[in-house]
Parts: sequence; structure tokens; C-alpha cells
Amino acid sequence: MKKVILFSVIIIFSIQLYGQKYSLQSVLSYPFPSQLVAAPSGSKIAWAANEQGKRNIYVAEAPDYKAVKITDYKEDDGQELSSLSISADGKWVVFVRGGDHGGRDGGPVNALSMPLMPKVEVYSVPFTGGKINLIGEGDNPVISPTENRVVFSKSGQLLMGSLDTAIPAKAIINMKGIQSGYKWSPDGKMLAFVSNRVDHSFIGIYTNTQTPIKWILPSFSKDAAPVWSPDGTKLAFVRTPGSGGATDSILTRKHQPWAIWVADVNNGKGKQIWKAPETIRGSYPSIDGGTNLLWADGKIVSASYEDGWPHLYSMNTDGSGRILLTPGNFVVENVELSNDIKTLIFATNTGKNADDLDRRHIYKVSVDKADMAALSSGLGIESYPVISGDDKAVFCLSSTAQRPLLPAVLNNKQIDLIGEELIPKDFPIKDMVIPKHVSFKAADGNTVYGQLFSPKDNAKKHPAIVYVHGGPQRQMFLGWNPMDYYSIDYALNQYLAELGFTVLSVNYRLGLGYGYDFHKPLNAGAQGASEYQDVKAAGVWLATQPNIDKSKIGIYGGSYGGYLVALALGKDSNLFAAGVDIHGVNNRFSSNNGDNREPAPDAALAAKIAAESSPITYLNTWTSPTLIIHADDDRNVAFSQSVDLAKRFEDKKFEFEFLSIPDDTHHWMKFSNGVKVSEATAEFLKRKLMNK
Repeated sequence: MKKVILFSVIIIFSIQLYGQKYSLQSVLSYPFPSQLVAAPSGSKIAWAANEQGKRNIYVAEAPDYKAVKITDYKEDDGQELSSLSISADGKWVVFVRGGDHGGRDGGPVNALSMPLMPKVEVYSVPFTGGKINLIGEGDNPVISPTENRVVFSKSGQLLMGSLDTAIPAKAIINMKGIQSGYKWSPDGKMLAFVSNRVDHSFIGIYTNTQTPIKWILPSFSKDAAPVWSPDGTKLAFVRTPGSGGATDSILTRKHQPWAIWVADVNNGKGKQIWKAPETIRGSYPSIDGGTNLLWADGKIVSASYEDGWPHLYSMNTDGSGRILLTPGNFVVENVELSNDIKTLIFATNTGKNADDLDRRHIYKVSVDKADMAALSSGLGIESYPVISGDDKAVFCLSSTAQRPLLPAVLNNKQIDLIGEELIPKDFPIKDMVIPKHVSFKAADGNTVYGQLFSPKDNAKKHPAIVYVHGGPQRQMFLGWNPMDYYSIDYALNQYLAELGFTVLSVNYRLGLGYGYDFHKPLNAGAQGASEYQDVKAAGVWLATQPNIDKSKIGIYGGSYGGYLVALALGKDSNLFAAGVDIHGVNNRFSSNNGDNREPAPDAALAAKIAAESSPITYLNTWTSPTLIIHADDDRNVAFSQSVDLAKRFEDKKFEFEFLSIPDDTHHWMKFSNGVKVSEATAEFLKRKLMNK
């Protein structure tokens, strides 16, 4: 058996070798922005920018909104910048450096393979730039609305420090449970927080270290997402059942109950004001922001999937008069409340164009009536909106099919970019193709959606690639994706089209954007992998296109996409001629009896279906050339999944290729590792599907 390590191949894979117009590194050289935030007052914003691995903070303010860099980190060291916020007086920017906050474990990352592990630390820096101050080791800082104080967490407990670091940070809550979800009262005198006690959780109120915690309506349930009333006298929160009870069926769909409660902070009394409909669609919403619970002007706002789409609802503070604010067949995400607490802004996939269902635009709606109005439109992607502290400006992250993401300010539906000069001059904007929205049917009749990237020379028969996103609760767009992981894949899809491939990015069932039944289909995942039908349908659809060589259809994807790639190669090697499995799950079987509870009544059947849903079951029909890629500090998919698959291939004497990356995570925290993975993927697919 021969295994090929790709480092030497990657080195020689270059623009000179194949003669394309631009290199993969150049199309990955964009300054990816994230963590866009606005100051609580005035019109100031801040964001983090990843410029080829060098992560720094930029700020801008009215009236010209010129991008100004206020930190100067110079190395591609894999240290993420997150949890940005601006102090109430606009003088400070607070941030966290380190960790991987897209993983299940957000702890320290050592992607540079240093002998001593880096830390996750909270910092402050003046808005105008200057000395960077270490507040303390920890994460998730929340600035006081009235004072020069910030609360942050470390190992599940809470500490408090000062923004100017004149007073050393010290512990304020060190007790049973994991403390999270903390929010200052409007006057800055109290702190509401969630204390997770494994099978139950409480809402607590902290005043000072000499005063006992006040527990709000403690029960045997799980309480979460506390929000203060504007006058600071009440709290609203979400209550879900605690863990336990008799072991239930694995395969049967069940309603996941949740309810909204309101309590008086002073006397501790309260009641349930609303309970979710006891339907499958009325279950706890697994969408961006979860319930999106907010206390607005005389209204309590929350999200629900009860009508088949993730929408916003508002009700009076006693639970009466509940209305749907955002009717229609579209998603609502990235929800923000204006500072006067009268207006909601959000991103959604609706608009004047039929294919806006594969875009995002910014809308607003009042908290007391369904008066949705568009703040952006057109052929671009607008996401993650924020409102200036004076409520005079709305900002967002903006991209198009050809231009990567940049911060922007919205002026009467006009998108004015901020920091456009940060895009490298040699970035190949004009060479980017514009993907086309397509749809087709799976074998069971399900409508499948996708974006088709066609090469400039699209006349002759040529090879094609199916790209499968991860998540799976994601949606790929007709433009640059606002998530960093998928912006890399979008760049790679563009590059593959430049090489001469037709690329079909498939939005399979389980993804967002097309309603509840698409997002939560029957028999998916380990319960039958029904979503694989959509991936296969993408390959079949490509094979029917007159300009595609049906014998040269490849496939690649990462995470959940890697899982579906492995299923494709195992079940349908006759359709997919080569594939790249990037940190995918290859074995879906897991025991539900680790806590010594009685087995589920359908445990045996569930195990059988999980095996049938696992790529390792189909090794005997897995014949197509395969590249496995994985980083060994992956916090989302265990590295052991790829170790196990490789060992099975070796035992079978099946020749495969691999790229193993020490110390990085699921999200390629080092830019150079992201480039290495993309180059390895492109080189493998070109060599297997294009070279004679």
C-alpha cells in the first residue's frame, strides 16, 4: 500500500505550472472582517480583520468612517480575536485574544506549535489606539453600562476588572456550576447570570461579593437567556425541562418544550407568560440566536419556528397580544434591537429578486407591528447588522459574488463600504465568476438548491466538482460567505472554476433558508442520512449537463460536508470519480448508555440505522481515489474519525492520500494552514480529474 504525503506536491503546485490567471493564495488574501460592533453612544464601530493570518482590530467613526487599525499584531499565529465591544463612553475597545470560539471547546489554541501553550486573555485598547492593556486571563467580557468595569469568565467562574487595568481583576463569583450568560442591569448595579448545574440551571442576581446571590424562581428546570426590563426591575428568561426521565425513543420525533417566564427582581415572584405550541415546529428553535429573547419598548420579543419559518414575534410583558412581526417564507437571523428599543434589524433571504433566497439583505421592523422594510437590496450579501448608539446609522458586513466581505454603512439602501482600501491591489476581483442559482430534484422528490460556478471556457466537455458545505445548518450564497470557514471554500470554488472545473455548491436538506421541513427533515443524519440523496442528485444533475464529462465528476467538503463526501465515495464511486474528505465524521454509531440508564426501546434499530448511515459501512464499494485531511486539535470532529478511516483503508490495502496538520483546529486558525488545505484539495482534484 502506498500513502502519499502532499507537502512536496503542494510546493510545486503554482500559477506557473498550470498557467491560470491568479494563484490560490491571491484569492485567499482578502481581509476577512468579523465581530462588527457599534458603541452604545455616538456613531463609532469596531471590527476584527484577518489579513492573511495577521489579526487586528480596526475602528471607524462618523462622519467619514475611515478604517483605522488600532492594534499591530504581525504574525500568522492562529490567535483569534473575538468578543469585541466598545465602552459606554466610546473610549475603549475590549476584546479577547486566543481560543477557537467556533469549536465546542473555545480554549487555548497552539496552531504555531509553540513549546508553551498560549492563553485566552481579555484586553482593552483605547479607541484612538495606544497601549494594549491585559485585563486578565479569561473569556467573554461584558462591559458595565455605567462604569469603567468589565466582567469576564475563567473556568466557568466570573471575574471583574477595570478597562484601564488600574485595578487588578479579581474573582466575583466562584461557586458551584458553570456561570455564563451574564448581563448587567441597566444601572450597572447588578449582574444577572446563568448557573449551569448539569441537569438543571438557575438564574442568579449578583450585587457584590458580600451579598448572597439572589436566585430567581429556582426549579428543577433549565433556565437561560436572562434579559432585563428597561427599568431594571424585572427579568425575562427561557425555561426548558431539566435532564432525566425515562429513556425515550431515539428515532421518534419529539416536541422540545420551552416557555418564557418573567420575574420581579425585588421580591423574586414571577410567572410563565407564554408557552411554545406543543408541536414539532413549535420546539425550541435551533436557529441563529436561539430564542432571540429581547425586552423591547413595552414588548417582549422572541423567535419561533412554529409557522414553518424562523420568525420574530412580540407580546405584551404579561404574555398577551402576541403578534407575528415578520410574516413570509424567509429566515430571520442576526437580530439586533435599536438603542431606543423600538426597532429590530435583522438579515433575511427575501427581496425583489427570485434568487434572493440564496442571499441575505438587511431589514427592519417595529417591535409592536408587522411593518417590515428593506434597508438593503440588490445582488449582494448583507449580514450581521448593528445600529449606531445614536440610532442614526445601520452598519453591516457586505459582499458580492466578486468582492469579499467588508464593513459598510447603509444609506437609503445605498451600501457605502468601509475599508475598501484594505483589499490587496492584486486581488483578482475582475476574474471572479458570478455563480448562478440552480435547483433540481432528488430521487425522493425533494427540491435541492445550489450555486453553479462555470468556468470562462464552458463550451467543451470538462470535469466538474460537487462542493458540500458543513454544519449542516448552513446555507451557501450567491456571493462571498460571511462566515470565515465558508469564505475560504467560496474562494476555493472560484479557483476551481478558474482551473476549468464546473463547480456545483449544493444546499442539501438539513440546511437553513428553505423552511422547517427542509431544515429538519425525516430520517436524516445517523437516522438514515436522507440528506445524502440531495448530494447524489447534485452529481447526477451535473452528469446530465451537455458540457460536463460525466466520467470526471469529483466531490469535496469539510466537517458535515466531509461526512457526506465519504458517503458519496463509499456508496457511489461509479458517479464520483475522486473526492476530498476534510475532517468528516465516518462512523455515526454512538452508545446512549454511557450514564448507565436503561437502553432506549428502539436502541437496536437505531444502532442498525446509524451503521447504515456511516461511510465505513461501504468500504467494500469505495473505489474512487480519496484524500483525507484533518488537523489534530479539532474540537468539532474528533481526529480519531480520520485515524480510524485511515486504519481501515490500510487494512483493506486501499491506496489513499492524506494531509495531517498538527496543533490546528477545525477552523484553520493559521492562514497558512488554510492555504495548504485548499491547495492540497485543488491539486488532488486537478491531478485525478484533469491530468491525462
